[in-house]
Parts: sequence; C-alpha cells; structure tokens
Amino acid sequence: MHKLPEHIATQDDVQPDPVTFLQALKLWCKLGFMGFGGPAAQISLMHRELVEQRRWISEKRFLHALNYCMLLPGPEAQQLATYMGWLMHRTRGGIAAGVLFVLPSLFFLITLSWLYIAYGHVPLIAGLFYGIKPAVTAVVVHAVHRIGSRALKNGFMWGIAASSFVAIFAMNVPFPIIIAVAALIGYLGGRHAPHKFSTGSAHGGAQKSYGAALIDDDTPPPAHARFSWRRLMWIALAGGLLWLLPMAVLTLILGWHHTLTQMGWFFTKAALLTFGGAYAVLPYIYQGAISHYNWLTPTQMIDGLALGEANPGPLIMVVAFVGFVGAYVQALFGPELQFAAGATAAVLVTWFTFLPSFIFILAGGPLVESTHGNLKFTAPLTGITAAVVGVILNLAVFFAYHVLWPQGFSGSFDAIAALMTVAAAVALVRYKRSVIHVIAASAVLGLLLKTLIP
Repeated sequence: MHKLPEHIATQDDVQPDPVTFLQALKLWCKLGFMGFGGPAAQISLMHRELVEQRRWISEKRFLHALNYCMLLPGPEAQQLATYMGWLMHRTRGGIAAGVLFVLPSLFFLITLSWLYIAYGHVPLIAGLFYGIKPAVTAVVVHAVHRIGSRALKNGFMWGIAASSFVAIFAMNVPFPIIIAVAALIGYLGGRHAPHKFSTGSAHGGAQKSYGAALIDDDTPPPAHARFSWRRLMWIALAGGLLWLLPMAVLTLILGWHHTLTQMGWFFTKAALLTFGGAYAVLPYIYQGAISHYNWLTPTQMIDGLALGEANPGPLIMVVAFVGFVGAYVQALFGPELQFAAGATAAVLVTWFTFLPSFIFILAGGPLVESTHGNLKFTAPLTGITAAVVGVILNLAVFFAYHVLWPQGFSGSFDAIAALMTVAAAVALVRYKRSVIHVIAASAVLGLLLKTLIP
C-alpha cells in the first residue's frame, strides 16, 4: 500500500476572494435578523458565518477581537460585528455592521412594545413567547459550550471559568471585580506561565483548522487599521459631538429635567456600566427606571425583559422598551401622539446606549490590531475571556431557572417547557439545525400549545 501524503491540497487551502461591501452588507443584515439567544449565541453565529463557512477571518484574529470586545463596556456581540465590519471595509463597514446588528431589533421591539402597552396581553404574542423561551435557553447553553470549547484550552483556563461562575453565582461578586482579577491573573500568568495563556495558531496544534482565511493569522493590518494619534483624536472629537449635540438640543428645547433629556443622560451612564452584558446592568436600569424615575412598573420591566429575550439583537435592547413605555404612558407629545412619543424615546435611548460602543471600536481597533502575538496584551485578555465563559454560564442558568420555574422554586415545574428545551437542544446539537429554524419551530409549537391548552 502506498502511504498517503500528509497534506493534500483542497479548496479550503485557497484563500477566499475579496469581499465586496455589498456582500458584507447582506451578511450583517442577515445576522441582525437571526441574532436570537443573547451574546453567546450571537457570537457563535458570527463565528460560524465568518470563520467556519465563509473564511473571511481566521480563528485567531476572531478571538483576538473578541477578547477586546469582552473587555469593553457595552454589548460585546454588537461590538464584535462592528469590529469585523471595520476591519474589512473601514469606518463605513464598521458603522454598517453595528447599525444593522441593532436596527431589526429596534423595529421589532418598538412594534412589540406598542402591542404590549396598547392592547395588554395579546394571546398570539403570549403563545409565541412561551415557545421561544425554551428554545432560547437551549441556544444559549449550546453556545456557551461552543465558545467555551474554543476559549478553555487547558486546565488553568477551566479553573478561571469555574471560579468566575462560583464568584458571580454563589457569592454575587460584581462583574468588574471578576474582570479585574482575571486580567491580573492573565498578566501574571503571561509572565510566569506563558504557555498556559498563549492563544496559539488557528491552523495548528489542537485548534481546528477551517482553511486559509481572507484575513489570516499573518495577514498584515490594512492601512486604515494602523494606529495613528491623529485618527484617534478625530474619532474622539466626532464621537463627543455626536453625543453632545443631541443632548444640547434636548436640554435647550425641552429642559434638563424633561423625561427625554433625562433618558438620554441616564442611558449614557448605563452604557458605560454594561461590563458583562445586559444582565450585569439590569439592576442599575431597574433601580433608576422604576425607583427613581417611575418610567414603568416592576411587572412591566419583567415583561420587557421577556420581550428583549425573545427579540433578535442584543438583550440590552430592553432599554428601547423602557424608553417606549415611559414616554407612551406619560403621553409626552399628547394623548393622540402616544405612539410617536414612545417610538421617539426608543430611538433616542438606543442612540445614547450604543454610541459609546462605536467609539470604542473605531478608536481602539487600530491599537488592538497592533498587538497580535504580544503576550503582554493578549494574556490578560485570554484570562478575561475564560472568566467571561463562567459569567455567561451563570446567565444561562439564570435564564433556565426562570423558564422552567416561572413562579420560582416554590411554584410548579414547567415540564412542557423542559421538554421543549431538550427538543431544541437535540435539534441544535444532534441534527445541526440552524438557530433561526429552531426558534421559528419552537414559536409555532408554543402558539399551538397555548391555543390547545389555555
């Protein structure tokens, strides 16, 4: 028998053709409509599209960008999409990717918020949500496994992830402290045990190879991704003006204490506190929107969270629900323009919540691109990524608890929801069905169950 060659050239060894702006635009739009399941599922979906199937970017470059986005306040999945778009097509690519990641969610949430507040509990929507929640639970758990399998490469990383889970789940340690400790461990580990904190190559070792990528491990950063102090100052100035001008207009026309002005200011602060995703900042939003401003009731806040969880896009988009309900109920533009007031507030708070994310990526991206292979920079971020896996697992447990025991442990266990969760997980893991197919099928099933079993 003849020995087979160790490497046979395949189509995957050929670098993909350059990606046009229109091709990328179609993908960002697709991701915006398919982004169910929170950040873990959204990042997993982006990885499958960008790294595994299209090979627009290598595994190592993808994880390097993800590490940076995990470090920032704000929705990491939306920031990662912005980063990918910027890396491929400059500033316009980053803005297009980030906006399209949010825009479908904003339109859906405005519509659902209006139906919720104007018409009460709509049986159709209630049935759809009943089916979507178990599916989203399965999607998040599956996505945690996928992200963890890439980030937790050795026992040390597993230890960091497990410790972060125990810290946030059992000890209620604030997420910024977990991040700081993980970064410190990564920094010290990079100096004393560098082999434990090295990301390695995406095309060798134990990591799976997806073939040559358009932007590969050793692809030099394009001209627009090279760090420049002048460019950094221009972006900071533009970002500052994009925040200051609408805030100044609101203050001059409506006054500082007007609801819309206060919403802009409150959600600017919230945007800078969202370390660890939406759940980490929900207590702050809950306290301010309900206890301090009285924009909505606790029951409405819980229902808004359910809408956000069943909606594509970042879960932090629940801020649009808060803005819509607060302005609608107060009839800021008069009783005949309640929808206009709600929609205006939803768009406004979305602007102030996501603007910092665009500034962080467009300003910090060139610095991140200059640090490939620099262990002093990558080791702390590797530690942070491992810690975030544990935090996201905590969110998955939190979500599963509310789906399977909707009235708490003192109430009854929802066996139907549990069966739907298992079925969705089997469809995802065993039969490799797409997220959107599982979500759609579960929504229809939930509607049928609510119709047959009121």
